[in-house]
Amino acid sequence: MSLGIVCHCAPACKACDYAKNNNIPVAQYPHSKVLDSGLSAAELVALLRQFEVDIVLLAGYLKLLPNEVVQAFPRAILNIHPALLPAFGGKGYFGRKVHEAVIKSGARYSGPTIHFVDEKYDHGSIVAQRVVPVLPHDTPEDLSARVMKEEHKLYPEVVAAICEDRVFWREDGVPLIRRSWDEAEYY
Repeated sequence: MSLGIVCHCAPACKACDYAKNNNIPVAQYPHSKVLDSGLSAAELVALLRQFEVDIVLLAGYLKLLPNEVVQAFPRAILNIHPALLPAFGGKGYFGRKVHEAVIKSGARYSGPTIHFVDEKYDHGSIVAQRVVPVLPHDTPEDLSARVMKEEHKLYPEVVAAICEDRVFWREDGVPLIRRSWDEAEYY
């Protein structure tokens, strides 16, 4: 599997820089009235199909994807969230706000969640989570740094599992990842 195209909502991002430096096409979504550029939802779907995209990876995208996009790629759009969903998720829970809420709640653990995207914020089927402790004197920045360290490990692991066809769906719609070294063990 290869990286076919990078779609962004903000042109100043590391993914765009990487793409441009490696001759990977870049597109803006959604349409920006300020920049007078970007794609509509229908144009995004058409572009992703043109590039024969198998999976869509979201990172730092804070808007709700239109149903048109979600329905065009069922069980194929992943998002990463910096807390253990279903807690501390939904509209408005992003960045520092998530870590502040976790600390304020008294939760003892946090960590990244990788989930499939559906029509609601941070709601789709959870594929994987990684637990990190919330320490007694944590600041939102401290917790964010520990969570991000695990995000950078977990997202590639999940993408590899999908590429290696190791994601299986239980009858109740819950995805499980088979460990590469043991076909009978899931996580």
